[in-house]
Amino acid sequence: MTAPQFPPLLTGVDAEGREPFALACEMAEAECHGGTVVYALLADRLRAAVVFAPEVPLAEAAAALVVCGVGFQNALGALAPPEVAVHLDWDGGIRVNGGLCGGLTVASNTLDPQDVPGWLVVGLDLSLMQLAEAPGDTPGLTSLYDEGCAEVEPVVLLEAFARHMLVWLNRWSDEGNRALHAEWSGLVWGLNQVEGEGVFIGTDERFGKLVKTGDETRLVPLTALVREGR
Repeated sequence: MTAPQFPPLLTGVDAEGREPFALACEMAEAECHGGTVVYALLADRLRAAVVFAPEVPLAEAAAALVVCGVGFQNALGALAPPEVAVHLDWDGGIRVNGGLCGGLTVASNTLDPQDVPGWLVVGLDLSLMQLAEAPGDTPGLTSLYDEGCAEVEPVVLLEAFARHMLVWLNRWSDEGNRALHAEWSGLVWGLNQVEGEGVFIGTDERFGKLVKTGDETRLVPLTALVREGR
């Protein structure tokens, strides 16, 4: 399989049998460069992880999850057939035509929102094809193959994800949250739907989740999604 080609600011590393997210966290802890992209191109899944070197507190740096989500949506949206809809769950899920097709996860060496992380890693795990004998036995889950995206090549998708992610990273760095928030808000799945005992009514300026229950509105900060990756 052809190795992916990344933009000059990014460095690709084949995981060589390791899980890319875990390996990227190890490499980040060992002080690898920001912009390292660890990847695994499997028969049924595309897995990758991007290492970031934030210069702002975790409360702001956690937006890297949104940067990657929007970058991935833009990449798949450009490569998939025009009738395929790609949306993003607030907590990192990736939905294709409404079905859960994979997701994004985020880890850092600190969980304190006020700390500037030494590193932050965002991982991607995407289902290319369901290999179970009866994929329909798992309602709500899907794959690119099942949604008419069989001709989207994993290497090309990974390269496109890297490019689009970098575009949004630069915009976020230069312009702040406004443009990123506007793009992401149009892609978020489940807006104004009942969730548990409340209704997901939107997000604040830092992408925190607003859930309304009766007369009360609760904020779940984006940092709640960050795992400790020490």
